[in-house]
Amino acid sequence: MTKENPAALRLICLLSSVLGLSACVTTTPPTAVHQPMTIRPEPRVALTPANGSIYNVATARPLFEDRRARFVGDTLTINIAEKVAAAKKSDTKADRKYDTSLGVPTVAGLPFKTVQGTTLAANSATKFEGSGENTSSNNFTGTITVTVIEVYPNGNLLVSGEKQIGLKEGEEFIRFSGVVNPDTITAANTVQSTQVADARIEYKANGFIDSAQVMGWLSRFFLSFLPF
Repeated sequence: MTKENPAALRLICLLSSVLGLSACVTTTPPTAVHQPMTIRPEPRVALTPANGSIYNVATARPLFEDRRARFVGDTLTINIAEKVAAAKKSDTKADRKYDTSLGVPTVAGLPFKTVQGTTLAANSATKFEGSGENTSSNNFTGTITVTVIEVYPNGNLLVSGEKQIGLKEGEEFIRFSGVVNPDTITAANTVQSTQVADARIEYKANGFIDSAQVMGWLSRFFLSFLPF
């Protein structure tokens, strides 16, 4: 009968508990879009009620004002139409050669006669060749409605929003943020993503398929000590 090591058993139990918790907990993918991703409208100044059968003070806007986003809390629809293609190719070559030859002549009366008439030669050659090629193509289309989270002094709108889709295998997150010029907003309260400055677009998921494509923390730990 062998004697078990209590410290080893505690370590095994701890690792099992951590792995079990990491397998059960569903985490939200980190984001780089502007925060917050939504905000409530600013409270309106209290006015004396003067409501009629049609007019309502709490929700009234000027008669000739359209419904395009312009205040904090207003919503805006973004038509995502991003298509990016890039290619890069490089080729580098370097070649260097070096030859040296040295001879010891025969001289009468010179000591170390055994080395006279000896010829010494040295050769050195260095050659380097490198090449690389990279091609990238991305196509992202869709629609997302965002919220105005800040109005800049010049009238530009900082918008941000998220669309979360729950599937049987996990959840998918579509996030968008950027700065919108009110002049680019159409009468239908929409704007193209290509007209948004500082645009940040994300499409992430937290399903088991995405988790399987990510190296575990324990593997990364050992890889940091055993890079080979």
